[in-house]
Amino acid sequence: MFAVNFDALIGSFVRQYNRHNMNFPAATSGTPLPAPDPGQRYLLYLHIPYCAVLCPFCSFHRVRYEPSGARQYFDCLRREIELATSAGFKFDELYVGGGTPTVSPAELIKTIGRVRELHSITGISVETNPDDLGKDSLATLRAAGVNRLSVGVQSFDDDLLREMQRLERYGSGAEIIERLRRMEGSFDTLNVDMIFNFPHQTEATLRRDLQILTEEIGVDQVSFYPLMTVNSTKKKMSETMGRVDYARERAFYEILAEHMQANGYTRSSAWCFSQKPGMFDEYIVERDQYLGLGSGSFSYLAGNLYSSTFSINHYVRLLEADKTGTFGRLDMSERDQMRYHLLMQLFSGSLDKTVAEERFGGRFQRTLWPELTMLQTIGAVRNAGVQLTLTESGYYLWVMLMREFFTGVNNLRDQMRHNIPLETAILGSG
Repeated sequence: MFAVNFDALIGSFVRQYNRHNMNFPAATSGTPLPAPDPGQRYLLYLHIPYCAVLCPFCSFHRVRYEPSGARQYFDCLRREIELATSAGFKFDELYVGGGTPTVSPAELIKTIGRVRELHSITGISVETNPDDLGKDSLATLRAAGVNRLSVGVQSFDDDLLREMQRLERYGSGAEIIERLRRMEGSFDTLNVDMIFNFPHQTEATLRRDLQILTEEIGVDQVSFYPLMTVNSTKKKMSETMGRVDYARERAFYEILAEHMQANGYTRSSAWCFSQKPGMFDEYIVERDQYLGLGSGSFSYLAGNLYSSTFSINHYVRLLEADKTGTFGRLDMSERDQMRYHLLMQLFSGSLDKTVAEERFGGRFQRTLWPELTMLQTIGAVRNAGVQLTLTESGYYLWVMLMREFFTGVNNLRDQMRHNIPLETAILGSG
């Protein structure tokens, strides 16, 4: 009981912090990006906002796929890549997310090719859905340089898939299992995205999913995301899937973490488990700065968070005028930047105190002593020389903190979607 109440207290604190600190000011014009550091190579994130099915639990920026609109969007995205390159950005890794990037394979491959023409890319990760597995287009993606394929499975349980409105479109659990088996060895890393703590998920269905992943398929990597809700999806989720019970989340996480590690997987992050080294979804952990392009993308540059326009029509008009789609900036204080660094680094399991002190001019531990003291007092972290590491209890705390962080980001997405009428008005007067 103490653990549940304590978890709820921490979650409440983080939600309150997000409400006060993660709010973009109303945009009044396009927002220029800062000049890139000439000596730095950045990670490039591309957002493809098209999906064949709009899942009720998803709060990412996505719209229903329409071929002609998607072709125009990809044309603009390639133009934005060229503008960022002309501005001096140099990229060495590429992540393509959505939405469903593979909804238009030819356009996606053309876009990846353009990035590789302009930059020396060492790693490329692309998201997809189970119905694309086994198609010829995936072999073309591998030939185009994609190292990591991330498949949004969520669960193998047919009842849960039906509640998610994914069963009819993406197939049954048995069909998905067979497709994943056929993909073995096709990419350097085959990742499966799963969600835990569905309202009607039981310990038995969770354990069955885990058994399938590690014993029947043996995929390279699994990312387990706690079910997240925001205001824009809460009503639809409640109608189709039921109400979320966060009191069960810790127990579910402990089951899956124990199972994955007992079956030869190591933690790449608090919620990602890998059989071998490789790319993983949380690029925000590994990269201090990244540039996001495309409608609905986010960037973290020079200590500030940037958002692109969430209006696809506005995005197209901006690119037709040779402007990037960036339309908002959230300035972060140095303390907020330190908290962000703490959150992201410990998400991977450890933080190098020497690196943190160098980055923040020797002020990191002195400034964040209340947070660091609290984390040690509750047994979430331990000092290990120059490293600050998560304890086993700390790993779940970080799952919860990251859930609340991404919920805050998703609420930002809601806010930016609400700004679409303002963006349209500005565009009409420009």
